[in-house]
Amino acid sequence: MQLYPGEVVGLVGDNGAGKSTLVKCLSGVHQPTSGEILLDGQERKWKSPHEALQAGIETLYQDSSLAPQLSVAANVFLGREETVPGILGKMGFLAQKKMDGEAHKELERVGIAVPQSNRSVAQLSGGQRQAVAIGRAVAWANKVIILDEPTNHLGARQAGEVLQIIRTAKAQGLGVIFISHTLPHIMEVTDRIVVLRLGKVVKDAPTSDFTVET
Repeated sequence: MQLYPGEVVGLVGDNGAGKSTLVKCLSGVHQPTSGEILLDGQERKWKSPHEALQAGIETLYQDSSLAPQLSVAANVFLGREETVPGILGKMGFLAQKKMDGEAHKELERVGIAVPQSNRSVAQLSGGQRQAVAIGRAVAWANKVIILDEPTNHLGARQAGEVLQIIRTAKAQGLGVIFISHTLPHIMEVTDRIVVLRLGKVVKDAPTSDFTVET
C-alpha cells in the first residue's frame, strides 16, 4: 500500500480484513511481524505511538480520544501542553491563554467553527466533538493522517463537515488514509481505494474505477 502527499486513500474491507491491525502498525501501537514501513523512502520501525507522532503521523481512532471534561484548547494540546516562561513554567503552570488562542487559530485554519476554545468538550455536539478531534490531528500532523470511521454515527450535515476537513488536509499536502464502511463518503473524497481481505491487498485502483455497488 502506498500513500503520497496531498492524496486521500480509502481503506475498505469487511470486518476482520485487517484494517485496524494495519492502522496500529502504521501508528506504532503494534510491531509488524513482516513487511516494511517506509516514510520519505526511509524504512521506519516505530517502537511506540509517540515515535510515530514525532514523525508526523497522526491517527484518529473510532473513540476520538477526547477528554470530555477538558476544554477544546486543552484537548487540542493534550500531551503537548505549553507552560509559561520562567520559574512558574518549571513548576508546571500552563500557558492557558496562549493555548486557547493557538487552538482557536488552528481549528479556524482547517475550517472548524467552535464557539469558544475554552468551552468544555462535553458541551459540544457529536459532530463538533469529531471535528475537534480531526482538527487536532490536522493541526499536528505534517506527513500523514489516519482516520478510522470519522463519519460514523454522524448526521448528513455533520458528516459533510468532516469530509470538508479531509479535503482541507489534502489541500495542505497531507497524506490521508480514510477508513469507512460508508462507501458514498469514500467515493466523495478519495483519490484511490485500497481493498483489504484477510490481511492482504486484493485491489488498489483510482476511485473512478469503483462504484458504490462494486
